[in-house]
Amino acid sequence: MSAKSAPPPPPVARDPSGVEWSGLTHVGRVRKNNEDTFLALTFDGHEVRYLGKTGQASLAGADFVFAVSDGMGGAKAGEFASRFAVDRITRLLPRSFRLSAAGMAAGFGDILTELFSQIHADLLHLGFSYEECAGMGATLSLAWFTPEWMYFAHIGDSRIYYLPREGGLNQLTHDHSHVGWLRRKRSLNEREARSHPRRNALQQALGAGHQFVEPHVGAVGHRPGDRFLLCSDGLVDGLWDRQIEELIRTPPPDRPGQTAAQRLVEEAVQSSGRDNTTAIVVEIPAPI
Repeated sequence: MSAKSAPPPPPVARDPSGVEWSGLTHVGRVRKNNEDTFLALTFDGHEVRYLGKTGQASLAGADFVFAVSDGMGGAKAGEFASRFAVDRITRLLPRSFRLSAAGMAAGFGDILTELFSQIHADLLHLGFSYEECAGMGATLSLAWFTPEWMYFAHIGDSRIYYLPREGGLNQLTHDHSHVGWLRRKRSLNEREARSHPRRNALQQALGAGHQFVEPHVGAVGHRPGDRFLLCSDGLVDGLWDRQIEELIRTPPPDRPGQTAAQRLVEEAVQSSGRDNTTAIVVEIPAPI
């Protein structure tokens, strides 16, 4: 009689992944008003809750969304446009969480594309309806964290970076500009792109009179130790890529207690400060 095989060992309980975040925006040293806006919120199938500038939480029972928007337009129109863009994000999220909980990953791209299309249509409508809103528009970079994935959508020249735990800094999003296209083709290096006379000329933005938009949508599987950065172009104007990675991974000893977002924004404003400057840093911490 053959021996019975031993029963399989009980599954090892795995701590659910979590998120830690810090965010900061600064008007800079030249502008009089801040046209940047950032958003941090968590949501489940029932409600949406806005978050503070810093915090940490588990991904076990809710998803998290972070976003950065840079507005454009005369007078206060740019400031209004960026705030309008991030406020509209909350509309589809509770319904979308049910897709996330059901594991329907294929639906994320459609949800985010539809969200961006709706914001674009609303900004166009405002621009056509009110003289003070004519030409109003905004960039938008959004990161949606679930227990295993970060889904993102983007339009404009704000950015989302991925810093894997092994090292390195990867720009996930495409700058919607001719200079961004040249950089992706490797026709320009970082220094040439930063000094190009048309570096701020956008080919796509939400609103701003553009007839059609095609947001860049994608996903990254995250692991403990990974970090992500969402930022406006003001941060990139003040910091080189290597400085961004160093300030996130290796806190300077002379700045105890500062968050990663504080380090980035303060350094960028000191270095340049010509534009509004915003950063959100999100980390997937190792289980305790």
